[in-house]
Amino acid sequence: MVKMFFSIVIMLSGMAAIAQPVTREELEKQQTQLKKELEETAKLLNDNRAKSKENYVQWKLVNDKVNIQDRIIDNISRDINILDNSLYTTQKDINRYDRLLDTLKQEYAKSMIYAYKNRSNYDFLNFIFSAASFNDAIKRITYLKSYRNYREMMEENILRTQEFRKKKVEELSGTKKQKSEVLKVKDQEMSALEMEKKEKDRILNELKKQGKQLNKQMVATQNQLKKVTNAINAALKRAMDEAKKMAIKKSAVNEAGKLSTTNNNSNATITASGPSVKTKRPEIKKETPASVLLNAENITVNANFISNKGSLPWPVDKGYPVLHFGSNLLPSGSTIVQDCITVSTDVGSSVKAIFDGTVSSVMYVEDMQVVMIQHGKYFSTYSNLSNVSVQRGQSVKTGQVIGKAAANLDGDGSVDFYIYDEKTRFDPEKWLRHR
Repeated sequence: MVKMFFSIVIMLSGMAAIAQPVTREELEKQQTQLKKELEETAKLLNDNRAKSKENYVQWKLVNDKVNIQDRIIDNISRDINILDNSLYTTQKDINRYDRLLDTLKQEYAKSMIYAYKNRSNYDFLNFIFSAASFNDAIKRITYLKSYRNYREMMEENILRTQEFRKKKVEELSGTKKQKSEVLKVKDQEMSALEMEKKEKDRILNELKKQGKQLNKQMVATQNQLKKVTNAINAALKRAMDEAKKMAIKKSAVNEAGKLSTTNNNSNATITASGPSVKTKRPEIKKETPASVLLNAENITVNANFISNKGSLPWPVDKGYPVLHFGSNLLPSGSTIVQDCITVSTDVGSSVKAIFDGTVSSVMYVEDMQVVMIQHGKYFSTYSNLSNVSVQRGQSVKTGQVIGKAAANLDGDGSVDFYIYDEKTRFDPEKWLRHR
């Protein structure tokens, strides 16, 4: 029975290891990252407020702040759940220790009563000498020693269990204190969320007052995006046509070389049997290339571009995506659909190539410049530029400045960024590194 009780004590003391410190650490890391994102967003919002009146960028930044704040509160709530589970588990351990101590103390009391009743030396000697044989007497002496050791072990088990229970009580107290502190933080974050929601509503109301003007700007923006998309499609078609012509020309040169070699071989004659015999020209099998845009010069760049998906640098050092790839909800309740991301940045900020490649096209769309760079069969396109510093056919390196960010229709600096291949339009944010 002593061994069983001791095993239970060990099992209860080891249950502390099956807690959630790893999970809490993960939540703390997430909390730190969310706080960092919140601070960066707040800084961008303050910078924008200092430059202009209420605009879409401010509304987007405040909206993002609200979303980050919600995630912070959700993170805290999950932390509280972990603490609640820890409190429940610890309290269960304390209750088990209490029951175990009651059992140990009862057993110990029985042994003490028995020892008290048989405390005299006469009883001790009488128990030994009443043995039927010498071997029986030795067994009785061994039994008495074992019983004395059993009582001592019971005393140790009681003390050890009491120590384990004390640690659990301290742990319970510490967890309650942690929960109290986390609840205070949650209350603070809830108050901050309410303030952010009020600011979001305020900016939304101000933007609604500018409804007609904003609608005109949205229509103008959509028209501008269509023109850029058409220019990109035309440039992409031109690049593919040129690649096909180059492939045909190269194939013709190779074919001519093979034909010349075959003709030389066919002029050989066999004189042993009389008339000359011309050898039959072998058939040449033509393989369909994976992409007409791929060739020996850019296939390595293409593979490297693919392998860097998710870790490519952003086209601007300081910027914030205000419109994402796909459908975007506007303050008016309408939506705008894009094949690109729109990155807000300072007017005149340097715009850089995201990867090694060759400038496929430099275009003008209305009064802004557009640069398309080829990376194998992929193309990165940078729209709403000024002071473009590269030209068609030029090789560029990752991080090389290709132009400056121009002002958009709102008067704010921004860059529209696209990633295409010959068939598909990709979400650029999935290719760029996480900020």
